[in-house]
Amino acid sequence: MEQAPATVFEDLAQGVYLEGLAVDHERGVIWYSDVIAGGIHGVRADGTPVATLNPQRMWTGGILLNADGAVLSSGQGGIMWNHPGTGRSGWLIEELEGEPINGINEMWPDGEGGIFFGTNDIEMVIAARESRPTALYRLTQDRRVIPLARGLKFSNGLAFDPVRRSLYCSDTFGCAWAWDVASDLTLSRQRVLLAREDCDGLALDLQGNIWITGFRSPGIIRRVTPEGVEMDPAVTPPGSTTQVRFGGPDQRDIYITLVPADGGDSLKDGKPLSGSSRLCRGRSPVPGVLVVPADFALD
Repeated sequence: MEQAPATVFEDLAQGVYLEGLAVDHERGVIWYSDVIAGGIHGVRADGTPVATLNPQRMWTGGILLNADGAVLSSGQGGIMWNHPGTGRSGWLIEELEGEPINGINEMWPDGEGGIFFGTNDIEMVIAARESRPTALYRLTQDRRVIPLARGLKFSNGLAFDPVRRSLYCSDTFGCAWAWDVASDLTLSRQRVLLAREDCDGLALDLQGNIWITGFRSPGIIRRVTPEGVEMDPAVTPPGSTTQVRFGGPDQRDIYITLVPADGGDSLKDGKPLSGSSRLCRGRSPVPGVLVVPADFALD
């Protein structure tokens, strides 16, 4: 088995419940969200604050960069965009199949300028009630919406491996799924990747393995081969990891968002959190896949 990453991490930022994570490799900014306190926050690799976007907006679960430097952020009502350099902002998508969007969670580029994304039931999350089924979609570069998969419990972390033609999704409260991806980016052969109910954010390393965070898995990030075989986990600081991303010139810098060990269940049940949340930076023994920007023409 592969050796797990070193356990030395440094804190870059703190918040209430940190989530959606993206690294702007060109500009050297790490963007993260605070789903409870609100806002999208940017810091340098040394923790120096850069900017705060949408400070009053809660429930942002996913962040992705656009090619022009704009920050795409999911959440209640759809996907917004904010350009830190110009101050401009707007909505990338507000409707699905003719209806206002309840919520969108994680996103991942589709390799053709658009994105894959999953919905979530923010209305029920706010009410601390069981979520209704969610789904996966693709938003093309020209903003056409294509349904891909339905009937998920709570779509969460996403990743597309174009080499192995596979899409992975954490279906929180269910399991992590894998699909084959056809040349037209449609999905087939849905199968269980990891049978755990706490699957949260995820990322890929350059060996093709999937790193899956778990809100009931304190102190580790589970690592799984594309065939679903569990490897030695990556060791993390105390708390549960909600998201993981790679960065740095050698692609071995690793950024994680940590919440209290009971944070995920506290959020689900509408209970106060038992502590604060952190953004941390460490080093990985294996390089990870850098998430490339989408390429939408924004107004």
